[in-house]
Amino acid sequence: MSLNLASIIRSTAALHPDRTAIVIGDTRLSYQQLDDMARRFAWSLHGLGLQRGQHVALMLPNVPQFIIAYFGAHYAGCPVVPLNVLLQGPEVAYHLDDSDSVALVAWEGFLPSARAGFQRVDHCKHLIVAKADATDLGEADGIHNMTTMIASGTPVEDLPDTMPDDTAVVLYTSGTTGQPKGAELTHFNLFYNAEYSRSKLMGMSAETVALVTLPLFHSFGQTVLMNAVLGAGGSLVLLPRFTPDDAFALMQGHRVTLFAGVPTMYFALLHHPEADRYDLSALSLCVSGGSAMPVEVMSAFDAKYGVNILEGYGLSETSPVASFNVLDRPKKPGSIGLPIAGVEFRLVDDHGHRVTEPGTPGEILIFGPNVMKGYYNKPEATAGAISKGWFRTGDVATVDEEGYYFIVDRKKDMIIRGGFNVYPREIEEVLYGHPAIAEVAVIGVPHERHGEEVKAIVALKPGKEATAEEIIEYCKEQLAAYKYPRVVEIRDELPKGPTGKILKRALRSEGKG
Repeated sequence: MSLNLASIIRSTAALHPDRTAIVIGDTRLSYQQLDDMARRFAWSLHGLGLQRGQHVALMLPNVPQFIIAYFGAHYAGCPVVPLNVLLQGPEVAYHLDDSDSVALVAWEGFLPSARAGFQRVDHCKHLIVAKADATDLGEADGIHNMTTMIASGTPVEDLPDTMPDDTAVVLYTSGTTGQPKGAELTHFNLFYNAEYSRSKLMGMSAETVALVTLPLFHSFGQTVLMNAVLGAGGSLVLLPRFTPDDAFALMQGHRVTLFAGVPTMYFALLHHPEADRYDLSALSLCVSGGSAMPVEVMSAFDAKYGVNILEGYGLSETSPVASFNVLDRPKKPGSIGLPIAGVEFRLVDDHGHRVTEPGTPGEILIFGPNVMKGYYNKPEATAGAISKGWFRTGDVATVDEEGYYFIVDRKKDMIIRGGFNVYPREIEEVLYGHPAIAEVAVIGVPHERHGEEVKAIVALKPGKEATAEEIIEYCKEQLAAYKYPRVVEIRDELPKGPTGKILKRALRSEGKG
């Protein structure tokens, strides 16, 4: 039996061709238009010589072109590699090279970084620029206009006969050591996760109108919003960049029924000085993920807007939804809920022994149809993460008598800034390239709006000088905006253990950083 993610829009277009699929500004696309554009884009990819199974990278914000390229690539039988739009040239090059991508589709606003990365990778032959017009970009140099490609394409007739366990999407995630790794998610991984989110978790229907301000290149926005809502025949109202004013205006103007966001978004909406002038009476369900939702924020938001924020848990490697508070049972603020149907959780101690006593912490292992097939071209990393089908999350939790899980700790070094995972090792490697820096430790410190902020503690080489401001600017040139440290502290030396390892635990305990 074949399965392809593009069947999501094909099926809905067949049932509801004239229903609105996408809204952005004054532009509306029906399901028939969306499906037609995706099919035309697939035809044009074949025209460039792309073969089934070759990877297509996307560097696109929340615009219709992301959705068209995503499903168009699947219509062509090409796995998709979504990239964070904030990546800089060297980071883009790494992802293109590591994923073996042969084409990059980039938004015109991110063209400088996209082009810089594209030009460094020989096997990536095509840079497709998503523009609002058909301006010539010089196709002789391997650069193409997406608008022109769609307009000149002929719709492909059929879906490729991809198998359920074929790779559909390669989502990049980082561990606490080393470079980012591409989690290979199958058509079945993502289809099952979206279908379960649509039908069981949120009860979506053709009447669902969702505000999409979570980035679609992230697994949360991609599965819980894009794939789930389109599978239900609902409408996606796209907001490329979150601001409280824009979010409120769109929720009121389009009678939005579903909002999904990270805790920092809820914090901004809750404390907006002009929040009371907006009518959010259509809003019936809110979803939170990405990082822990403060209980006080959840309770205040629920009370103010008469909604029900459901909090869940997952990772890129789990497609992403693994557990959730559910509609038909009382939610427990502070809990990540219950494992979704078909998914099993197991808590283990440091020795791998199963923890069964309620309230006793253990690392979460996950087993189920949502678990990735592995890390792309990284068998050792895959073997270290998955054993007999069980995925090691590195997150520590407890479970209560009713089966609800509560996160009590996470991968010790990872920072979650505004819902984005920031991995200190990557930043430290950049800082170690600074000519004046001898030692560095990057940690997270509490921040009211972002949850955590990135802080670098450095020791300089003898005789060298650098200011905190200079170091921050150095990082800004090489790292995405959400990664670079906003706080830099310069010390004579960093605390170390007997083996000479820098003691981050000691740094974090110094008045919370």
